[in-house]
Formats: sequence, C-alpha cells, structure tokens
Amino acid sequence: MDRYKGKVLLIINVASACGFTPQYTEMTELYNKYAAKGLEVLAFPCNQFGSQEPGSNSEIKSFAERKGFKGPMFAKTDVNGSEAEPLFTYLKNQQGGLLTSDIKWNFTKFLVDRSGNVVKRYGSTTTPMAIEADIKALL
Repeated sequence: MDRYKGKVLLIINVASACGFTPQYTEMTELYNKYAAKGLEVLAFPCNQFGSQEPGSNSEIKSFAERKGFKGPMFAKTDVNGSEAEPLFTYLKNQQGGLLTSDIKWNFTKFLVDRSGNVVKRYGSTTTPMAIEADIKALL
C-alpha cells in the first residue's frame, strides 16, 4: 500500500449485484475530479452480504469498468470475520459502527487522510458525492 502514502483515500467494499452499484458512477466522478489533487478511490469486492459478488476477480473488474470505474480494484476479500482483510480490521477498529464495528452491507465507505488517519466511516446509503465536501477538506 506504499503507493497510496500521502494520498487521501476513499475505501469502499463493493458488490456487482447490489442495489447500490449505481454508486460506481459517483465513485468515478470523484476520482476523475480529484485524482490529480491526490484522491484515490479503492474498491474491494466482497461476497459476504447476500452473495452479491459471486463472480471471479476478472469478471468483477470487467463489470466495474463497464460502469466507468477506473480506480484500483482489489481481489475479492472478506471485510468481516476471522478471514477479514487486515486493512478492514484496522479501518473498523478506527471508526466503529453502530452497536458493533462490523460492516453491515456493501458500499460501506472509509475516508482516510494523507497521514493514514481514518477520518470518517459512511454507511451504504451515503453516496460518494455526499462525501465530496469531506474529501475536498482533506485535499
């Protein structure tokens, strides 16, 4: 993850068959608008919620590209449980959720500043463009 040092990061667990997939459009819009100023939008496919990400990594990447997403797409990963990606364990420990720190659904978002501090966590229903002011404040 060294290539992301000094960048503002928007980290999102995504799923191709989720009702929130239209958010890919706004993820792309934010990336296009602010990448030159230091924003990276990182997508982590996850199949833990309603089995809404059943495809292979290449199928997931193709789906996201058809939606216009150009940011980094990581391999399918778990965000909760004993097999959770360590990054998500860290993010959840820094910004817990309601009642539990577990991620509740697809398209949960974490905003990380240039120093690696987890600034804020957003639920699935918060659209990427609703986060724009918070992103601009960090850039």
